[in-house]
Amino acid sequence: MKDARMVWKQLPDSWQTAPFLANARLGVQVYRDVNALGNVLKFMLSHTEVQDQRPQWEAAIGLSRLPIGYFTLTMAGSITSIDWELDLWNAELTGAITTTQGHIEFSALVLQQQSVLLVSMVPSAGESAAAWAFVPLPSHTTRKVRFPPPGGYEGNPPANIGTSGETHYAEQTMLAGGGYTTAWQEKREGTRRLIAANVNYGYPNSTGLGEAMVAVRRALATPPDTLVAQHRHWWNRFYTRSFVSVPDKWVQRFYWIQLYKMGSSTRADAPVMSEWGPWFPEVGNSWTAVWWNLNVQISYPLVQIANHAELDAVTSAFRRFEQNLPLSVPPEYRDGQTYALSHPGDWTLRPGGTRSVGVPGTTSKTDQTGNLVWGLHNVWLAYRHSMDKSILRDVLYPILGKALNFYSKFLTEGNDGALHLPLTRSPESADAEDCTYDLSLIRWACTTLIDSAQLLRIDDPRLPRWRDILARLVPYHRDERGILIGRGVALPGSHRHFSHMLWFYPLEEMSWHRPGDREIIQTTFDHWTSARDQWAGYSFGAASTMASRMGRAEDALAHLRFFLDGNIFRDSQLMPNTMYREGTNLASESPIAAAQSVLDMVMHGSSTIDVFPSVSNTWADASFSQLRAQGAFLVDASRRNGGTEWIRVHSEAGSPLVLRHRIAGDIDVRSECGRPLRWRQEGADAIAIDLRKNDTAIISRRGQIPDMSPRNVPANGNAKSWGLP
Repeated sequence: MKDARMVWKQLPDSWQTAPFLANARLGVQVYRDVNALGNVLKFMLSHTEVQDQRPQWEAAIGLSRLPIGYFTLTMAGSITSIDWELDLWNAELTGAITTTQGHIEFSALVLQQQSVLLVSMVPSAGESAAAWAFVPLPSHTTRKVRFPPPGGYEGNPPANIGTSGETHYAEQTMLAGGGYTTAWQEKREGTRRLIAANVNYGYPNSTGLGEAMVAVRRALATPPDTLVAQHRHWWNRFYTRSFVSVPDKWVQRFYWIQLYKMGSSTRADAPVMSEWGPWFPEVGNSWTAVWWNLNVQISYPLVQIANHAELDAVTSAFRRFEQNLPLSVPPEYRDGQTYALSHPGDWTLRPGGTRSVGVPGTTSKTDQTGNLVWGLHNVWLAYRHSMDKSILRDVLYPILGKALNFYSKFLTEGNDGALHLPLTRSPESADAEDCTYDLSLIRWACTTLIDSAQLLRIDDPRLPRWRDILARLVPYHRDERGILIGRGVALPGSHRHFSHMLWFYPLEEMSWHRPGDREIIQTTFDHWTSARDQWAGYSFGAASTMASRMGRAEDALAHLRFFLDGNIFRDSQLMPNTMYREGTNLASESPIAAAQSVLDMVMHGSSTIDVFPSVSNTWADASFSQLRAQGAFLVDASRRNGGTEWIRVHSEAGSPLVLRHRIAGDIDVRSECGRPLRWRQEGADAIAIDLRKNDTAIISRRGQIPDMSPRNVPANGNAKSWGLP
């Protein structure tokens, strides 16, 4: 973690280069005020819960995330140099600022438990007058698509700035009722100065004023060392839940920064991630809500594999806000048994206004018919990685059945006896009948519901219908280029979305390890990746993961490194602080999906746990610990000198274990105490091990007793730090 720290020797000037702090609610970015005379720093505030409450308009406008404001630190002299470090291990920004009048040493963190920003600073004599101030931003949506909405739009009134005792506040009321308050107070002890700030949101009957002031006063009344120790304890335990080391330290550092970013962005009891995570790009732009057509779906698989289920806000969002899913169903199909999920929406799954997923086969069709089913695949992953049947019984099964019911209403029998789907839209691509994107989600939903009913011992009257759909659903349309967008519709040149390949990734309807699937997978993948000029950041992550699933290790690394290396494509780019821009807009999902691609290189765990399935020849060594595979397995492994040397698998649920170990030569399979375990060959390249609940298997080269400690493997070259080093 010390190696992965981010470094700033140059002064950042926006969210695209700034250090960032957060605790899944309160977010902060630190950069210079480009409109000042070189002597002002901004601490930009944001909060994942702060949104408007005018559902008469679509969510990105009426339920939009709202700007809060920023603190300025104005210094006596102009800034001449900085030396900052974002310590990931402690989630703390520390450093020094040198000006023409002196210098300031500071540290800043967002307390993990209390949503309080703490900034401690010690100025030299020449900077003793450095002063804090708060600048509220106008409280209105920054989205300009379909704006203004019908009936016009009025921003919320200006904030009320005030003081109560020694605590300052900016109270922002909303026209819809309620509001949000930023409170802050500074405390001085000798030359050391400590400022505490809190943002509190209330709706409909509070502006959060009292709560924000109490939070600030409580923080300042607690010894700072106590607050910092509690904060560090959470983060230190967070990182030790899993471990990954690879020899390309540029990639390794990137991975750990994304884990820090997820730990900063989401919790099971916090809002599901919007496009901006917990941060707010100062000028806002148009992605002011939660995007459910890909963005959430590709952000959250990482938390399961990295053994961080405590970050899973998707499962909890569906658990808590299921009642809002009928709002996305076209009104004429709302029968109490049908669900859908439109985008954009707010974090309580409301689409706002008259937004719905549209009606297939009509002019109101949208590319949103599959949002809910694909979102529920994340819930399926939560179940599979934990084997917690309550997730299956209480969340996935009841919601997925009603999501499939929407599709079921539009399936019609053709002259060929197959069930066909009328015109829908493949996300961001083209309209098509028998759209591959939708068909793949229908197949996955039917299979999952049938299997779940058996597992839960539910005699569901809908089972015959699900079996009939699965048996008669039209096959995917294809030609010499592979599987098409839909009937008679080929991929229209370069296309950033991989929606026409969901059957391969992430749904795994087809597998590279089934020889009969290989040709169509390879043909479709090669056609998609042959033209990349319209790709987005997440396209490279998806391509890397798919290449890993195909065992094409060098291609997997090449796709990943092209993205990580800061290349500009379609006016998009991964920035030096690992934030990702599309144009000038912040998008959180692409770097996080790329971090999952790193894990997919070292382990793929679905029906078979595949260890080091796609490691580049340039990575002679690699090590990981406590990665989580489907079936509720925790897996550790080491690669040394170009080959796997040992694997340890711990079973939390007693699921069947099939392992593709890739250890050359004869192997030993033992328990932790050295007792031989029964195993058998499973096909040409895997073994099955009889492992009961809470048992552990160690697989190693015959006769060797390896050191199974996690290790930071040697670097295979020089790599600079992320940030502005």
